[in-house]
Amino acid sequence: MTSSFNYPKAVSLVEVGPRDGLQNESTPLSTTDKVALVEGLADAGLRYIETGSFVNPRWIPQMADSGDVFAQISRSSDVTYAALTPNLKGFERAMEAGANEVAVFAAASESFSQRNINCSISESIERFQPVMKAAADAGIAVRGYVSCVLGCPYEGHIQPDAVLAVSKALLDLGCYEVSLGDTIGTGTPGSMDKLLNTLIPKLGAEKLALHCHDSYGQALANILVGLQHGIARIDSSVAGLGGCPYATGASGNVATEDVVYMLQGLGIETGVNLDALVAVGASSCEKLGRETQSAVAKARSD
Repeated sequence: MTSSFNYPKAVSLVEVGPRDGLQNESTPLSTTDKVALVEGLADAGLRYIETGSFVNPRWIPQMADSGDVFAQISRSSDVTYAALTPNLKGFERAMEAGANEVAVFAAASESFSQRNINCSISESIERFQPVMKAAADAGIAVRGYVSCVLGCPYEGHIQPDAVLAVSKALLDLGCYEVSLGDTIGTGTPGSMDKLLNTLIPKLGAEKLALHCHDSYGQALANILVGLQHGIARIDSSVAGLGGCPYATGASGNVATEDVVYMLQGLGIETGVNLDALVAVGASSCEKLGRETQSAVAKARSD
């Protein structure tokens, strides 16, 4: 495909359905079904799968069995099975479970940080220092998440400079990459372009990933802007599972099926078998008793 944009030749997808997706579904999946989901995603060609979260189960009860899921999955040697770890205790549990990689999360909004993790942005960064040291000692890579990069349910629009500051802080702390989260899905191609024009000259496209929610139907358009800026790492959730428990009205993550379909149309390699992926999403939705949020899956089911 000829284009005036210098799109990446290949994109690495970060499948967040088993963690970010399921933790925000009202119907819990059994451990056995979670294991089947993770294994099905790997079989479909996903090479980075967020498999669970080691947070206090009082806050996220859907993730209480993450250790069991890690213990029971049949692993592929070329797949990264990652876990979210908010603190040192969570990191230690993730290591016991055999996570290949971990992630920490901060916010670009002070209000969201206070309501989500009960501390300021600067305090959240300080809290991660023991995790980063332990990860470095163990030779474990750490990914960083930044929430509310294009809008906050409490503060509204977020300035790109605020996103730059927290992203740089996470990279300086030792994260190899920062995933930029449009947590409530209010971003547009215009605001995404403005954000990336601020971040990429300072941080580099290779240090950034996109994590878009589709509340306003803008996720694919926002991802396309990211691709045009050279970003080659995209977070997505099979069947569009999940939302945000701290952001009222925020619909699910962008569906992995829809991202793969768009990337294939651009001639960008993903290594994912779309038919197999659609089947995995359909199976999970049936178990959850809900409809898929993937437009591609809906079109193919007619």
